[in-house]
Amino acid sequence: MTGRRPSTIVCDVGALAPDALAVDVLARLQLAARRLGHDIRVRNASSELRDLLVFAGLRDVLRVEPGWEPEEREQPFGVEEEGELDDPPA
Repeated sequence: MTGRRPSTIVCDVGALAPDALAVDVLARLQLAARRLGHDIRVRNASSELRDLLVFAGLRDVLRVEPGWEPEEREQPFGVEEEGELDDPPA
């Protein structure tokens, strides 16, 4: 007899403000999911929210997917800079 494999629920938190309320909600969501035999994975967390989760000691409880961080001078959300027309090709 095999046990039921826990399913993973992916939670996109990109629109959440990085504050104590968001940390509380995510912790309660994970607790409820675990009681039902599921697991929560956090996606699109801001660096501030990830830092708060670490500070709250939830890094090992909530699986946070590594976030994409814009490089220096790069716009977030995939906005690409375009060169001027008279720029020679590189």
